[in-house]
Amino acid sequence: MLRFATTLLAGSMVVLAPQLTLAEGDTIERVQKPILTLEGARLVAGAAEAEARRLHTTGAIAVVDDGGNLLYLVRIDNTFPAGPYVATDKAKTAATFRMPTRNLEDAVKGGRTSLVAVSEMTPLAGGVPIVIDGQVVGAVGVSGAANAAQDEDLAKVGAAAMGSGTASISQVTYIPADQVSAAFTKGAVLVNNGDYQVHASRRDAEGQVEVHTKDADIIYMLNGTTTFVTGGTIVGGQMTEPDEIRGTSVQGGETRRLTKGDVIIVPKGTPHWFKEVSGPVQYYVVKVR
Repeated sequence: MLRFATTLLAGSMVVLAPQLTLAEGDTIERVQKPILTLEGARLVAGAAEAEARRLHTTGAIAVVDDGGNLLYLVRIDNTFPAGPYVATDKAKTAATFRMPTRNLEDAVKGGRTSLVAVSEMTPLAGGVPIVIDGQVVGAVGVSGAANAAQDEDLAKVGAAAMGSGTASISQVTYIPADQVSAAFTKGAVLVNNGDYQVHASRRDAEGQVEVHTKDADIIYMLNGTTTFVTGGTIVGGQMTEPDEIRGTSVQGGETRRLTKGDVIIVPKGTPHWFKEVSGPVQYYVVKVR
């Protein structure tokens, strides 16, 4: 997902008329920096796409490298046709200006209208840099979700899949407590690396019956109480997206009352249902493929 590249930087130069030549001494510096790979770009886009599908929204998701060059692009069905172009421009802006595009939109709203004359800039919220060990390695841009705020939220989820600037090259992912708490306020994907996902989930009401054909769910209850049904036969089951089935109820199955501290593991292909929810329920879900 990331690799090191060695860059040669020219040092000071001395003009010796009528020729131009390098000065004696140390004129070349070798610099190592992390590079966002295609695999990493897929991870970023996949996390944003998974969150968009969880929210049942649309969107185009573009991932670029640190120079604004496109690495990966996804357009969810029914996203408006211009979405991919706008998403790419947002990602390029976030990468090359080294800041979220929200900052530039706010600056324009604050009176710096001259910024709109900069052709290399798209001052619309929804572009977020991808930062690793303090260095911008690329950016993700989203356009075509339900609104501008959701564009930005999806982009943040994608960027967080690479560690939100706190992951090291060894792929250790650290997510600070304030980001985790913010994720639980509405439910969000914390990590999606292709082999597993970590969700900060929240429910305020009962949900649909779910079947994941490829993912097992490991659920750890943080707060709240729910009646949870596993197994049985799904009623009204429909494929809502690849490898995901949703239904209205279950015939048979096993019913449990889950509360704070409980852990339950749901194997892939097993119907499961948050049938009744008492107040807000917060829980971690680790999806293993």
